[in-house]
Amino acid sequence: MLPKWRLFLKDTFEKLWVVAVLYAALAFLTNLAAIVIGPLLPDGLGEKLGAGAVETVLTILASSMLSVVTFSLGIMVSALAGAAGNVTPRATALLKTDRTTQRVLATFLGSFIYSLIGIIALKAGVLTQNDRLVYFIVTIVVVAIVVIAILRWIAHLTVFGLMSDSITKVEKAAARALSERIKAPYLGGHGLSGTAPAEAHPITQSEIGYVRHIDMGWLQDHAKEMGCHVYVAALPGSFVYPGAVIAYALGPRPEEESKLASAFTIGANRSFDQDPRFGLAVLTEIAERALSPAVNDPGTAIDILGRAVRLLATLTEVHEPELTYPNVWVPAITVADMMEDVFPAIARDAASVFSVQIRLQKALLALVRIAPHQFGKAATHQSEQALARCEANMLPHERTALEAVATEIAETAAAPRPRPI
Repeated sequence: MLPKWRLFLKDTFEKLWVVAVLYAALAFLTNLAAIVIGPLLPDGLGEKLGAGAVETVLTILASSMLSVVTFSLGIMVSALAGAAGNVTPRATALLKTDRTTQRVLATFLGSFIYSLIGIIALKAGVLTQNDRLVYFIVTIVVVAIVVIAILRWIAHLTVFGLMSDSITKVEKAAARALSERIKAPYLGGHGLSGTAPAEAHPITQSEIGYVRHIDMGWLQDHAKEMGCHVYVAALPGSFVYPGAVIAYALGPRPEEESKLASAFTIGANRSFDQDPRFGLAVLTEIAERALSPAVNDPGTAIDILGRAVRLLATLTEVHEPELTYPNVWVPAITVADMMEDVFPAIARDAASVFSVQIRLQKALLALVRIAPHQFGKAATHQSEQALARCEANMLPHERTALEAVATEIAETAAAPRPRPI
């Protein structure tokens, strides 16, 4: 689990200005290198190799990059607005942090800043022809980087912001969070089944928002220092408010409970990183929007059901949880909770759409066939609920088809499993 400082660095390096600052630093370092290396070169070498062209190249680079940055930012804003309107506003967070887009835009902006600083340095008249040669060589490297970035940007624009691209980004974010949670179902602590011990006292905090991140290392260090055990009550994705219990502490009552509460990062919006249920919920939102009368796109809802099966099927992977934080107990996310994030909303909004309802039942059947002991009970429950929602809106032959799949789900879930040899 990422500690707070690493999470801060991760969020910082996802900002456009970071790479732009690096290019500005490159310009200053190039000036220093030119002043140091230039006098070491043979006299007249810069003039022979055309170092005087560096000012022209920098001028062209600065003027062109300003236009490209403005144009690219316009495209990015249009893509974000399109995704918010056609997919879901929650997907825009992933588009904003799209690595290809960020690197390309940062390269354009950074090269513009590099060019401006270079032109100012050259106009100052302190650089000799040999100094300019050093600047010229570095500028050629920057131009090569810009050309590669433009080619990547052209290729990326063919898919950026489209429905399929946005859905894929959400699925990948959910898959990453699920993979991390499967490897560490208790975030590196002990598994907590049920509630905390009755003698444990509650830990609260004063903010209103969602738990975005829990610094398990922080909890472990301070729990060990205070001689207590911590039982997490609010997992990432939980909505908290003043007075809401985020954890319980068992042992000597800590004098400074705020130290334990500081391990919980609270924000206005949920985050994909430690919250696999959020990715599933966003996928469901996309399906709900597609099923609205204004959009009427059942194909997207069917696509989402297939992706949900692919994500939930990864829960069958077996990993031996590693105990990294022995003073912390964390509840696991249940299969029933994750299935509740996906199927009820789609079943409700597709109550009169047979193609989606039959696909939903078949998706549940697929999960039961993959791991009946793991998905059987929850899948049977979701199947019965979906059938009850749509039964009055289906034709007789459609009801018969849905009931046949629902019956198969119940039978597969209830079938006796072979005893291990």
